[in-house]
Amino acid sequence: MTEFQKRVYKAVEQIPCGRVVTYGEAARMAGSPRASRAVGNILHKNPFFGVVPCHRVVHADGTLAEPFAFGGAEVQREMLEKEGVTFTEEGKVDMQKHGYIFD
Repeated sequence: MTEFQKRVYKAVEQIPCGRVVTYGEAARMAGSPRASRAVGNILHKNPFFGVVPCHRVVHADGTLAEPFAFGGAEVQREMLEKEGVTFTEEGKVDMQKHGYIFD
């Protein structure tokens, strides 16, 4: 596992229950703000399911990841809803309410 992968997993572990971050924010949290695509690829191969909450990472507009590694967007949505995350009428995460910015 690369150092960047370790940083991504450690950053995503810090996202609180009921909150989400964008791939770009996760990349920033991991120290590489321009690596959002790399974050997506890393999370798609998450070997720490249940420990690293990759379901809490979404696209910048609040859409879910169709290729969510653990069952697709429907499963990702169910997991988020169980944490209290709400969605707009368009089916996107309400980023105003649930977006998380790591300081």
